[in-house]
Amino acid sequence: MEVHFDGKRALVTGAGKGIGRDTAKALVKCGAEVFALSRTQEDLDSLVQEYPGIQPVQCDLGDPEATKAAVESVGPIDLLVNNAGIIILQPFLDVTLDAFDKVMNTNVRAVLQVSQIVAKGMVERGTGGSIVNLSSLVSKSVLKEHTSYCASKGALDVMSKVMALELGPHKIRVNTVNPTVVLTDMTRKIGYGDPAKAGPILARIPLGKLVEVDDVVNAILYLLSDKAAMVNGTHLPIEGGFLTS
Repeated sequence: MEVHFDGKRALVTGAGKGIGRDTAKALVKCGAEVFALSRTQEDLDSLVQEYPGIQPVQCDLGDPEATKAAVESVGPIDLLVNNAGIIILQPFLDVTLDAFDKVMNTNVRAVLQVSQIVAKGMVERGTGGSIVNLSSLVSKSVLKEHTSYCASKGALDVMSKVMALELGPHKIRVNTVNPTVVLTDMTRKIGYGDPAKAGPILARIPLGKLVEVDDVVNAILYLLSDKAAMVNGTHLPIEGGFLTS
């Protein structure tokens, strides 16, 4: 199955590393004009070196004013991938309000703000569009020490359904992808590169392996494309059968 986004303008948040970076590159290969947003200028610089056609946008999504200015600066967008996210691990009894707020601000509030700006433009132009929000399987199957992260992804799933309900009449589709642990720099930093930590999750995946970045990118491309023209308000699990156990 080939997808083409010729003539489409795409914005990917959290595009400096991992899933967001590979999504931005894949969208370029599919013909889209891509705007890559990241808080880390070095990551954007290296991305543009790889793909000179990508338009870099440096912004910390934790700053609402900077976010508004950055997203409005890119102009009309047809395809939006809200990928940016953070995780802070703490046992429930030790969760701090500061950590909880940081996770919710990036993983939920920023998605709300970015999506509002982009979707308003889609509505005004009457051209429709597609939005994919990067959620997680932890919205359905929780993990210890992931209170803030699980809460943020549960909120994101429900918000995405409301977005799909309200934006659907404007021909704007909204879906989420919900992978289990994906081997990225972020997950390796919190220990999932260690077989001892990954083992219990692997034991519940019938396919016997963790999710790769490409598995998620391919799902995102599908949901963004016309191949998914009647897919709206869906949470797509990417988990190798984890939920069957």
